[in-house]
Amino acid sequence: METVTPTTAPAIPAGYMADAKGRLVPEPLVKPADKLQDQLVRKLMGYADDLSAQIARFKVHTFDDVGAFLALLAEQYQDTRGGQKGNMTLTSFDGTMKVQVAVADHMTFGPELQIAKNLIDACIADWSTGANDNIRALVEHAFRVDQEGQVSRDAIFALRRVAIEDERWKQAMTAIADSVRIEGTKTYVRFYRRPSPEARWEAVNINLASA
Repeated sequence: METVTPTTAPAIPAGYMADAKGRLVPEPLVKPADKLQDQLVRKLMGYADDLSAQIARFKVHTFDDVGAFLALLAEQYQDTRGGQKGNMTLTSFDGTMKVQVAVADHMTFGPELQIAKNLIDACIADWSTGANDNIRALVEHAFRVDQEGQVSRDAIFALRRVAIEDERWKQAMTAIADSVRIEGTKTYVRFYRRPSPEARWEAVNINLASA
């Protein structure tokens, strides 16, 4: 794969401002409101870049510290296997703070899902109306796509919890199971605190998912 070297934006001569098309506009010709807006955006973006970098560093340090703690526990219990970290909750001794680490699978569905839909449609077409109207609504909800063209994972799996003694339905459920593709995992960390052990947990709002 060819490596693309980022290009550096050309320096803007003193007394000019570059517009959205890259044209140099003399500053006296730029409206004062546009100048103020430009200054505000650049100021806020500077703060945002600094904060984003801090969050990224905090995320790395958090996972490093959790990993070091787990390594100490493994050494205490003579567990030398290592391996991937799973879901866990770490709580302060006084019960007022906790850190949750969650590992989530990035899941998609393969072409077997369409086969499952065809089998389910065939079942519904042959069944009598009445009680099966609820099943029809459940199926329509499961296979409804969102704005990104994705179906609901939870709704699809809800179909597998419906016990129906029809061979086509059973084959459809097998097709759903075979359609699951795990394309990777992502680890999230969330922070909570409360004033006392009897109080409800309140989330500390730090979005690390996109850092």
